[in-house]
Amino acid sequence: MIDSKEKFKYFLKQDQIALGRQQDKRPRLFGDEIWKFEILLRKVEYDLNCRRGISAWIMGKYHKFRFHRISVKLGFTIPPNVFGEGLSIPHYGTIVVHGNARAGRNCRLQEGVTIGAVNGSHAAAVIGDNCYFGSGAKILGAVTIADDVAIGAGAVVTKDITEPGTTWGGIPARKISDRDSHRSLCSALF
Repeated sequence: MIDSKEKFKYFLKQDQIALGRQQDKRPRLFGDEIWKFEILLRKVEYDLNCRRGISAWIMGKYHKFRFHRISVKLGFTIPPNVFGEGLSIPHYGTIVVHGNARAGRNCRLQEGVTIGAVNGSHAAAVIGDNCYFGSGAKILGAVTIADDVAIGAGAVVTKDITEPGTTWGGIPARKISDRDSHRSLCSALF
């Protein structure tokens, strides 16, 4: 969680690396909407967790407004303070994440991913570090996912995945291999 200016800068740098933008100093005017979204996500988190006073309130409202607009444009419903550093979203497309979910660092979300609660509950997933979620993966309910886990495209996870370094797929999700998620993540983050 971002709790200082230094952590804010660190999160921004890790997100930039995860998106494969190490060479670029800032997003291009056109074509880097996902990077702009992640920058605004981190600014909103910094505003919520660190800034105080009237000028901070005004900046916070401005950042929330811009964040909301780009979220709608890209089809992302990702609330602040859910993901650790190194968040990577490679494509536009609907992504829905419950506000009570928590994910570690170096998480990669393909399009169509849903991380949500079920049956009116407010309990959502707790996800470890270095996890990959393929296109259309669904993580439903208060499940725990271990570190270095890859969830295949279209998989539906409804039970805890406690075995780190494995790949899961199918409906309902079951273990399909002992391969970890590192092949699907940015190698510069390890």
